Amino acid sequence: MTGSGIRSGLVAVAAALLLVLGACSSGKTTKAPVEDRGASSARPAASAASSTTPDPKTLPGAENAGKPGYYTVKRGDTLMRIAMDAGQAWRDVARWNNLDNVNLIEVGQVLRIAPPVAAAPAAVAAAPGAVVAKPIASSSVTAVAVAPGQTASAPVAAPAPAAAAASANPAAGGEDELVFIWPANGTLIAGFDEAKNKGLDIGGNAGDPVYAAADGRVVYAGAGLRGYGNLLIIKHNNTYLTAYAHNQSLLVKEDEAVRKGQKIAVMGNSDADRVKLHFEVRRQGKPVDPAKYLPAR
Repeated sequence: MTGSGIRSGLVAVAAALLLVLGACSSGKTTKAPVEDRGASSARPAASAASSTTPDPKTLPGAENAGKPGYYTVKRGDTLMRIAMDAGQAWRDVARWNNLDNVNLIEVGQVLRIAPPVAAAPAAVAAAPGAVVAKPIASSSVTAVAVAPGQTASAPVAAPAPAAAAASANPAAGGEDELVFIWPANGTLIAGFDEAKNKGLDIGGNAGDPVYAAADGRVVYAGAGLRGYGNLLIIKHNNTYLTAYAHNQSLLVKEDEAVRKGQKIAVMGNSDADRVKLHFEVRRQGKPVDPAKYLPAR
């Protein structure tokens, strides 16, 4: 090849390289997605806590980590699940923690999951000759006068006649204890298993009625908790919640008061492989065997 041929070849290669570089520099760039923290929602969605873990010292409630009545958010948590496991209404948990966006919780964030406790009133010393009264269960009370220099003691209560009659139902033994009814009339197809099945599965036909197991208030109505389909949660008192899952349709709304035996839903197979009602009883957030709280069939 002659010198002029070599020079022509080099010029052609250089021109090709310039074209390639020009094409690369003229392409559009794509911005990385940014999480929108400004949006708010009326109820918690099924989205889980972000997997990113910011510096724990900068997260809300970090100073309360490990204290009773608080919970540290883990990967995959939702506000709905946290509230249910704590035996609380999700709206209450959101309010206690001043959450502007109930769908946005972060791994490592510390949430209050127990009601704020009001400060106890200061103790008042008993004056000489004063009568000291304390609230007790019985209406039959003998007041005790406090003489000068003596220590005040509690009033003496007469024993209640009904105290000796213990109920056979294990759910009827305390101030918050309840007697439940069966929430559906179908056949029991799966019992309670703390590891695999946190309630009872009751079979039936699509459209069969689902009843409230006891008086209470609806604290959740929706399909935002994975694995439960169309779900109702009823808070009966400070101790008990009941959950009714896989419904075809829901007949009551959040914050609605319901009565024992009221029709609250229609049985279905939402998020399930067959028509059934999955029924849970939760005592202070912990799943317990509903069969121990229901009358024998």
